[in-house]
Parts: sequence; structure tokens; C-alpha cells
Amino acid sequence: MSKFHFGQIVLINFPFVNTSEVKKRPALILIDTHDEDVIVSRITSQDAKSDFDVEITHWQKAGLLLPSIARIHKIATIEKKLIERVLGSLDKSDKLKVEKTIKDLCKFN
Repeated sequence: MSKFHFGQIVLINFPFVNTSEVKKRPALILIDTHDEDVIVSRITSQDAKSDFDVEITHWQKAGLLLPSIARIHKIATIEKKLIERVLGSLDKSDKLKVEKTIKDLCKFN
């Protein structure tokens, strides 16, 4: 079983709810608890819309094709078998922004 780390960017076959269709999209690894699942947040090339959207400053270094936003409040638990491959990893400054945003999200009322 593969082991993933916080800050890795992966390409996943993201399943749509209530259908058998999937769409390939990048996702940010948040947690790997060493079982068959990982917790990820959505990555999009759309503009930031929330205080919990984090701009990935070094998107090319992270293996992304376009300037991208990590939507930290859009979290999913997915099976590792849906991960097609690792695209790259966030640099230290982008990881720190994500960590801060996760803390802010936990304090949100």
C-alpha cells in the first residue's frame, strides 16, 4: 500500500456522487492514516471564493499545469486506489499557508 504525505499533489479519479462517472483532477493530500484511504482537499484553477481558499504560489513546482487554488474547506476521504499518480509537492511557504488555513478553519464559527 502506498504512503502519502501532507502537501503532496496527486492526480485522482474523483468520483461524482450518485453516478458511476469520474473526473481526473488534482488534489492536495492532507492526511494519510496508513490504511486504504487518504483525506484530500480539492484543487481548482478557478478564482478564490472563500477565506479558506489558498493560492498555490509555486504551482509549477508543485506539478500543476495552471495557477491553482487549494480549497481547504472542500475535503474528501478517498480510496488510495483512486490516485493515479503523484504530480509534485507544495513548497515550504505554500505548506505553511495551508497549515494556517486549516487552523483558521478549525476555529471558524
